[in-house]
Amino acid sequence: MAEAQNIPVGSTTAGSIAVAAESTVATRMSAPPSFDVADFPVPHGREEEWRFTPLERLRGLHDGTAVATGGIRVEVTAPEGVTQETVGREDARVGKAGKPVDRVAAQAYSSFEKASVVTVPKETVLTEPIRIAVHGEGGTAFAHQVIEVGAFAEALVVIDHTGDAVLAANVDYLLGDGAKLTVVSVQDWDDKAVHIAQHNALIGRDASFKSVVVTFGGDVVRLHPRVEYAGTGGEAELLGLYVTDAGQHQEHRLLVDHNQPHCKSNVIYKGALQGDDAHAVWIGDVLIEAAAEGTDTYEMNRNLVLTDGARVDSVPNLEIETGEIVGAGHASATGRFDDEQLFYLQSRGIPEEEARRLVVRGFFAELVQQIGLPDVEERLIAKIEEELEATVA
Repeated sequence: MAEAQNIPVGSTTAGSIAVAAESTVATRMSAPPSFDVADFPVPHGREEEWRFTPLERLRGLHDGTAVATGGIRVEVTAPEGVTQETVGREDARVGKAGKPVDRVAAQAYSSFEKASVVTVPKETVLTEPIRIAVHGEGGTAFAHQVIEVGAFAEALVVIDHTGDAVLAANVDYLLGDGAKLTVVSVQDWDDKAVHIAQHNALIGRDASFKSVVVTFGGDVVRLHPRVEYAGTGGEAELLGLYVTDAGQHQEHRLLVDHNQPHCKSNVIYKGALQGDDAHAVWIGDVLIEAAAEGTDTYEMNRNLVLTDGARVDSVPNLEIETGEIVGAGHASATGRFDDEQLFYLQSRGIPEEEARRLVVRGFFAELVQQIGLPDVEERLIAKIEEELEATVA
C-alpha cells in the first residue's frame, strides 16, 4: 500500500497518488518522447509541463527562434584511465539513456554539433573525481554530454556551470551492471543566464546512482532529471538543494520510472527562497509500472520561505500499477523559520541573526554532507551563507 501524502496545513503544495489508474505521468506530457523537435508543439504555457515556466524569459529556446552562437567552454579533468571523446549524434551511446520529453530538449538534441562522451572502463574504481567545468561566454548554445560507467566501476563526477549563457542541453548517464556513480551538478550561473536541461539516467542491474543537483544562479534554470532501470536490483538517490533569490525562476521536474522489479529510489529536495518574485517549482513524479514488483520508493520536498514575496509550487505525484511493492510514499512542506528552533538557540545565548544562519545551514547540511568531497562541500556551504547573508543578517 502507498503511504498517504504528508502535506501540512498552510503548505503551497498539491499532490496526488494514483493506484492502478490510467498513466497520469503520460497524460501530463503534451507529446510522446522523441528526438525530433517537429514532434512537439510550440508550448504556450497552458500545457501541464509548462504551466509554471515563464516562457517569455527562455530567449527563444522553446519556439525555435534561438540560434546557436557558441556560448560555452567545456573543460574535463579526469583521473588516469578515464577516456574522453567527441562524437556525433550517430554514436550509439548518444540518447541511449532516454529520449527528449519536451520541445527544448528535442531542440537541444537536434541542434548540438558534437557530443562529449566520458567513459569509465569496467571494474575501474576511481579514487579522484572527474571534474567537468561548463563556462558560459555569452550567446546561445546547445550541448549533449554522455557519462558512461562500465560494469562494476565506481566514479564521482562534479559538473560546474558558471558564467553567462543561454544553454539547452541533454545529459546522459549510463550505468553498467553493478556500477556506482555519483554526480554533483552545480548551477552557479551569472544573473542573466538561462539553463534548460534534461538529465537521463539508465541504471543497470544492481547498479547504484546518486544525483546531487545544486542550483544557485541564473535568471531561469529548469532541470528535468529522469531515471529508468535496465535491470533488477538498481538503486537511485536523487538529492537537490536550491536557493532562489528575488526575480529568479528555478524549476526542478523529476521522474523516476520504476519499470523493473526489486529496485529502489529515494528523492530529497530542499529549497530556500528570498526576495520579491522569487519562484521555485518542484515536480516529483514516481511511476511504479505493473512489472515493477518489490519496488521501494519515497520522495520528499521541503521549502523554507525566508521573506515575503516568494512563491513555491511543490507537486509530488505517485502512480502505482501493482500492489506487490515494499513501500511507496511522498511528502511535501513549505514554511517559514521554525520559531521553536530559533527560541531554543536564542535561549542559549546565540544572537538572533546567528541563530537564523544556523537554522538555514542545518536545513541544507543533511544533503551537502552526502556529496563526499570536502572541497565541494565547503564551497557549497560558503555559497549558501553568501546567498543568505542579506536576508538573515
